[in-house]
Amino acid sequence: MLHLTLRQLEIFCAVAQSGSTVAAAEVVGLSQSATSAALQQLEAALNTQVFERVGRNLVLNDAGRALLPQALSVLEQVRGMEQAFAGTGGGLPVRLCVAASTTVGSYVLPPVLALLARSHPHISVDVRIANTREVEHAVQALEVDVGLIEGSSHGVGLAVQPWIADELVVVAAPGDALVQAAQTKPVGVAMLRQARWLLREEGSGTREMVEYALLPRLHQLPAAAVLGSSEAIARCVAQGLGISCLPRVLVQSMLNDGSLVVLPTSLPRMERHFCIVQRAGKHVSAALQAFLDACAAQAVRQAGAEEV
Repeated sequence: MLHLTLRQLEIFCAVAQSGSTVAAAEVVGLSQSATSAALQQLEAALNTQVFERVGRNLVLNDAGRALLPQALSVLEQVRGMEQAFAGTGGGLPVRLCVAASTTVGSYVLPPVLALLARSHPHISVDVRIANTREVEHAVQALEVDVGLIEGSSHGVGLAVQPWIADELVVVAAPGDALVQAAQTKPVGVAMLRQARWLLREEGSGTREMVEYALLPRLHQLPAAAVLGSSEAIARCVAQGLGISCLPRVLVQSMLNDGSLVVLPTSLPRMERHFCIVQRAGKHVSAALQAFLDACAAQAVRQAGAEEV
């Protein structure tokens, strides 16, 4: 058990530097009697006297002279910690733990980390990639500082903040029969009900948002195959194994190189938000705030790029 306190060390140093409890009291913002009491408690904790009383003055004895540089060093380290964790010193390295759903972690988070590395190089980030439900559980259990998910959150005790909007698009291989049919007119509900849909697993944010967008219109969404990775689904679609509904941010490069095409359908535009989730009431440290600021900056950048 520790018997010394930082306040006692602060008062000891003030007395040593000023030579009296009266002068030290003004420095530390206490009464003279409270300053004297704290000094007595320090000597009791050390079981030794650290000052010699010479009239109204206090002079360090051999024990006090040995203690003073150690006390000053401790106080200096503590002030350094306060500055670093207040975001003003940048001296101490800080590690954040972030959980992200698969699409966010693979395609949206990397530029956020780049922004954070440039603005706060002393902050390191450990990233856990999982599906949305697992991210929610990690945030609830305080296993991570913050989570980034696709779609809405149903977790109890979570604070959810919409972050970046992303379009959901129905994609197919260029040679798919539905793409050929869509050259005449957009594919209607009846044909979509009979299509071979490749879907994510239950618990995935993408799966939830696809069902939310499509089921009210199709009334059924039979899965020809269920895969645990949106990237795997995109590649299977490119091989002509079926169609899928996926985030545009994930398939954009494949749309650009022509391995996938957006299937024209009679469905309205489908959009969902990536969201930031935190445990409700969790203290936001300076490092976490810096990460959230980087997320906000990336949202502005992405919105600007889409307008262009």
